Amino acid sequence: MDSNLIQIFGFSLATFLVGFLITPYYISLLQYAKMGKQIRENATIWKAFEFFKLHSAKAGTPTMWWAVILWSVFFMVLVSISLQKLGFTNNSLLNQKETYLSLFTLFTVGLLGWVDDWMNIRWIWKTKWISARFKMIWLILFSGLWAWWFYDKLGWSEILLSLPMLPGIELWLLFIPLFMFIIIAAANSVNFTDGLDGLAGWLLLFTYGVYWFITYDQWLFLLSTLCVSICGALVAFLWFNIKPAKFFMWDVGSLALGANLWLMALLTNTVFILIIVWFIFILETMSVIIQLTSKKLRNGKKVFKIAPFHHHLEACGWSEETVVFRLWLVGLILSVVWVIFYMITK
Repeated sequence: MDSNLIQIFGFSLATFLVGFLITPYYISLLQYAKMGKQIRENATIWKAFEFFKLHSAKAGTPTMWWAVILWSVFFMVLVSISLQKLGFTNNSLLNQKETYLSLFTLFTVGLLGWVDDWMNIRWIWKTKWISARFKMIWLILFSGLWAWWFYDKLGWSEILLSLPMLPGIELWLLFIPLFMFIIIAAANSVNFTDGLDGLAGWLLLFTYGVYWFITYDQWLFLLSTLCVSICGALVAFLWFNIKPAKFFMWDVGSLALGANLWLMALLTNTVFILIIVWFIFILETMSVIIQLTSKKLRNGKKVFKIAPFHHHLEACGWSEETVVFRLWLVGLILSVVWVIFYMITK
């Protein structure tokens, strides 16, 4: 077997085992510290009575599990550095050409999510969580730093769509604001989708699986190893997150993993592929934008019973399991179709 494949799947299995073994103790710690989810009664605009009615039973469920994925992934980075020092491998997962930006994304955006989660659990400040304005400032700051790095240090000024019939789109300085918009939108889209047991986790697993294949095909073996390490941690998460969930992902993971995927799309020049595979996340985000706009401009009138879209389906009478499985199915089909498309258009 290819030595790169041995390394890739070895790290995937190791990350799964780390997450799987840590999780029961972490859940006990969260329960002991009373770090459970608060179910919101207030929406960004007006009230959230329908949401509270549907999900009040989940109040108190331990959250912030995605601190575990960050610990697991960064632990495996340390393991890879140790293996390199001992001569078992030529490169560690801490690699400037492939993984620096990805690891930096996981850390910085994950830190933002962790602070937000902590404030929500402890009800710090009157809003009970970080304000949307502060989150946006943080994301703008770091996405701007990444955009500048791509533009100035790596010399990127165009978006490549990975389509044979369409050339790269030269943007010059417009590359920076567009890059920032993509990263910020991606981070928030997973956050919006993370609302039902197992929903965001499986969709992320499908998408990271696609990017394991793409990065491996492009000989980005370290980035591929990082992808499958995240997949391993996702499997450990989903083992405990199937309804009834024993804990929730929440911002510490959803923000970081969403931003990181789009960074990988830019690194591999496959933006168009991810746009299609990301369809469910985009749908969820658009439902929130439409709902908020309608409330502001139409004196509180709503387009959806509840936003994001998965909660609207619940309010229409679909069971949580029905919503989750059908959205999983759509995500899986899109992932398979676009892997085939990627191979055809290489």
